[in-house]
Amino acid sequence: MKPIIYKFLLITITIILSACENKKVLSQSASSAKPYKAGVVLSFDDAYVDEWFEADQTLKKYAWKASFCTCRIDSIGAPQLSKLLQMQKNGHEIAGHGYHHFNAVKYVAANGIDNYIKEEIDPMLASMKRLSLNVTSFAYPYGERSKELDEALALKFNIMRGRAFCGDVPEKEGCYFRDTKYMYAFDIDNNHVHFSIPYLLELLDYAREKNKILILCGHKPVKELTDNYQIKIETLEFICKYIKQNNMKFYTLYDLGNLIRKE
Repeated sequence: MKPIIYKFLLITITIILSACENKKVLSQSASSAKPYKAGVVLSFDDAYVDEWFEADQTLKKYAWKASFCTCRIDSIGAPQLSKLLQMQKNGHEIAGHGYHHFNAVKYVAANGIDNYIKEEIDPMLASMKRLSLNVTSFAYPYGERSKELDEALALKFNIMRGRAFCGDVPEKEGCYFRDTKYMYAFDIDNNHVHFSIPYLLELLDYAREKNKILILCGHKPVKELTDNYQIKIETLEFICKYIKQNNMKFYTLYDLGNLIRKE
């Protein structure tokens, strides 16, 4: 073989091997990196539509978005329905929270899973579809769930959210996205004994440092606390400012459904 041909083949083989190695390194790096940035899901339960809408007016300067998990949809007035549709149009998620707001675990224990779906889930979905509310997520009333319920509702929803908190250390909490449609939220209503701003800050810091998505829930946003199941607008502003200042992202429960890796 002539020296010039040999030299050309050697250079070509070296280039090919180098390209393959670089592709392998890039592939390994991509597979180990999470396909999302650190962030927070802010979700709200029940039917405090007027208060949700008012909070949206205050917090939209942060370009926030949230999941509003709504119950008793056929008992909501026309002005409130208009506000829900406006919030959905603005990029927020309207999710399900039960037609009657039954405690799912207790109802199933007394009446069976089929009756629960017939009385609590199917009429909720039918009414919300009729009202042009696009529901793909469900938050369990009172946060209680079971394996039987999860398996049955997985056929109807992309995301199912309960509530769970140990109030100990962030790494032991179940309120971070785990690449599954079954998830839990940390409740930030001020009446809960586990809630405090310092611990909320720990949860947010952990999400930022570990590139995780923190899932939070509350009920009624207010300026001043007067009852249980309320969260101060001031607290929500604290969260929104933290997210913006630390280059984190606002997610909805719907967004998490799109992040789940398909097997």
